[in-house]
Amino acid sequence: QVQLVESGGGLVQAGGSLRLSCAASGRTFSNYAMGWFRQAPGKEREFVAAIRWGDGSTFYSDSVKGRFTISGDNAKNTVYLQMNSLKPEDTAVYSCAAAQYYRSNYRTGSKYDYWGQGTQVTVSS
Repeated sequence: QVQLVESGGGLVQAGGSLRLSCAASGRTFSNYAMGWFRQAPGKEREFVAAIRWGDGSTFYSDSVKGRFTISGDNAKNTVYLQMNSLKPEDTAVYSCAAAQYYRSNYRTGSKYDYWGQGTQVTVSS
């Protein structure tokens, strides 16, 4: 089992920045990748970004590319999401997820095995 705990959410004005963290514990040695997803009220869960530990490959949705950066510290079993130039449409609950199998990409929720509880990000206009 892998436990994931997110932190760093909050309220920020449009154009501002936030940094989310996700700390993993448990059977973390078997994690191949970690990712971030978000879900706004009344909308489906949406892929945001992912990082594959083995080769450091990163994946981004078009809506956040160039504004968000995913990074990780494998030794600390922690993944970060630096969010810059935030927009009101970025408002959502952000959840991190861990994948325990190699995939060619990690853009869909079905590729992940464990999920955190989420942290709220609210961007005011």
